[in-house]
Amino acid sequence: MTILKLPQDRSDHPHTRKKQAMTRAGPHPGIGPQEPAIDLWETVAPVLADNLYLVLGTVDAAGKPWVSPVFFAARDETLLYWVSSPASRHSRNIDVQPTVAITVFDSRAAIGAGEAVYMTATATASGVTAGAVGLDTLNARLPAGRQLSSDDLVPGGPLAVYEAAVDDHYVLVRGGDPRFDNDVDTSYRVTPTSGHKN
Repeated sequence: MTILKLPQDRSDHPHTRKKQAMTRAGPHPGIGPQEPAIDLWETVAPVLADNLYLVLGTVDAAGKPWVSPVFFAARDETLLYWVSSPASRHSRNIDVQPTVAITVFDSRAAIGAGEAVYMTATATASGVTAGAVGLDTLNARLPAGRQLSSDDLVPGGPLAVYEAAVDDHYVLVRGGDPRFDNDVDTSYRVTPTSGHKN
C-alpha cells in the first residue's frame, strides 16, 4: 500500500489559492487573485438611469402581496419618485404597510446578459415640498408634452407623488461570472463602499 505524503507547504494548492484570493478580495467573496476588488456599488446608478420602469412590490394589511410596474425617476441612488392614483391597489397597500420591495431591470436584455438592482425601501406619499421636488425630478425624465403639473396632483387632480427612501440595495451577479465563485445567479448587497453576498 502506498501512502501519499502531503507537502507541508500547501500555498500552491488550488483550494488554498482560492481561500487566499477571497481573503485578499475583502468584501467581495470569490473574486479571483488576478482580479481587483470590484466596486459593485458603481453598477447601481447606470441601471437606474437606463431603465424607465420599476417593479414595485407591496403587501396589504393581511400580508397579501401585489406587484406593479411604475414609471419612475431617481433623484439619486437612495430616493426614487413616481406618481400614482391614491386609490390604486399598491398605493392603498403603502398606506397600511410602507415597507416595499423594488426591482429595476431591462426586460429586453438577452438571456444571460441581464442586469438588475433590487431594493428594500420605505415608501410614502410625498408632502407638498417633497412632492414639488419629486414632480421636478419626474418631469426631467418625461418627454415634452407628457410632463406633469401641480394641477395633476391631489387634491384637485387624480395623482399623488410617491417617494421611496431606499434602505438596502442588491445587485444581480450572473451565474458563472468569471469574477466570482457563484455557479448560479445570486445577489450581492451593496453600499457606497462595499458589496456583500446576499
